[in-house]
Amino acid sequence: MVSGALRSVSISYSDLSIAFDFVSSAQPSEAEAYISVDTGEIYFVSAAAGINELPEDDEDTGNYISVPHKNELNLGRRLAFNFVDAELPGESDKVEKFFRRPGAYGKFKNLLASHGMLEKWYAFEASAVEEALREWCQESGVQLQEA
Repeated sequence: MVSGALRSVSISYSDLSIAFDFVSSAQPSEAEAYISVDTGEIYFVSAAAGINELPEDDEDTGNYISVPHKNELNLGRRLAFNFVDAELPGESDKVEKFFRRPGAYGKFKNLLASHGMLEKWYAFEASAVEEALREWCQESGVQLQEA
């Protein structure tokens, strides 16, 4: 699989966003998405879901760019901590405790809702994701088609 900017390919931000959400919906390496450098088509792979769209004969040709997981772009819990530090600094210790156990995001979102900050979090997260994906595209040779 291609990881650097060896060749350029063009895709829509919407398609990239769907692939990114698919990859990030599971633990790292449990769900994967690949962009064909030749066609711009996105292929999805998940053993747990029984999805393997990647053509067998082309898997190791180097003609694919692997879509990153949110953790690779520092968009996991680090992003949540950044938001809390900026918007609810008095809750930082509580949020750090949430993320030491399963169910952290549910507790985190409940806390935000109790402070009327849930919509602000969603906007913050969406902005950070878009910025990180655009930067990743520049580094990976992926050109985004503008609507």
